[in-house]
Parts: sequence; C-alpha cells; structure tokens
Amino acid sequence: MCVLCGKDFVANVHWTDRHVEDRARAAAPGSDPVEYQRHRRRDRGHRTVLTNEVLRHYGLRVEDWSGSKYVLRDRKGSTHIVQDLGALWPAAAKLAGQPLDPLDPALRAAISAANVG
Repeated sequence: MCVLCGKDFVANVHWTDRHVEDRARAAAPGSDPVEYQRHRRRDRGHRTVLTNEVLRHYGLRVEDWSGSKYVLRDRKGSTHIVQDLGALWPAAAKLAGQPLDPLDPALRAAISAANVG
C-alpha cells in the first residue's frame, strides 16, 4: 500500500461507507459516477464533523485526507494516518493516552453545551 497516494491493493469498504457503496452498485447502468463521489465525499465530511465533536473533548481532531484516509492530530503536533473510522478510535485512545468513553458524562455535557450555544 502506498500511504501517500492512498491506494490499497485490496479495497476494503468500512461499514460506515457501505450504504454509499451499495447505492452505487444498485444504480442503473450508465449512472453518473461523479454523483456517487459527491454523495460519498459529503457523507465522509459529515462523519468527520460529528467525530470531531467527540475528539475535541480529548484534545484531538481528524481530517479527511483525499477521501481515502483520515489524519488524526493532537495539540502537540503528533499525527496518525488511519484507514477508516474503525481504526480511528484505537489510534485516538493511544494518542490521547486514555480510553475514549462515548458515555463519559463530561463529554456528553460538553457536546450538549456546544450544540446549545
């Protein structure tokens, strides 16, 4: 695998991208591949925004890298490149130096406060 170009020898679609892949396969012959990519990129962007709401609490952030990988960063400048959201959470826990608990009351309060204000 070339980490710079983001091309894998074997394509594995993570379940978070599966519904977009299934929609593309079910499309009629001659359907617009640009429209498929538009949906895929929009969905990835939305997932990135939601993921950053959680990661912000731990001093981390993630960015979509060319629609094929994610770049995870901390405030100190450390980075990890991850394939998909499934690989993101263990890497985020390692980078944060603590387990990430989605049910942490402080995290839930921070997200609620951010959504209110």
